[in-house]
Amino acid sequence: MTEVRWTPQAAEDLQAIYDFIARDSPHYAQLTVEDILAAIDRLKRFPLMGRQVPERERDDLRELIKPPYRIVYRTGEVLKILTVFRASRLFPANLE
Repeated sequence: MTEVRWTPQAAEDLQAIYDFIARDSPHYAQLTVEDILAAIDRLKRFPLMGRQVPERERDDLRELIKPPYRIVYRTGEVLKILTVFRASRLFPANLE
């Protein structure tokens, strides 16, 4: 199985998603975060299951779509979760 590591940015993103949803429903916020974590857990076995990021022409930069979120990660010896954000937002310009 592939090792998965989170960048500080990705961890902050997930916490922000939880905090935003929890203002209305802590229960739904927990379910949403668990759903995202379950998708990332599947990457341990199938690291190439996500598609290549269309905004960047890099083979090692991939994303998993978990509506309404995009989970962006880099493949390699260690799979690195780079960011998690709403698909309706623009792709982060500083992400390489």
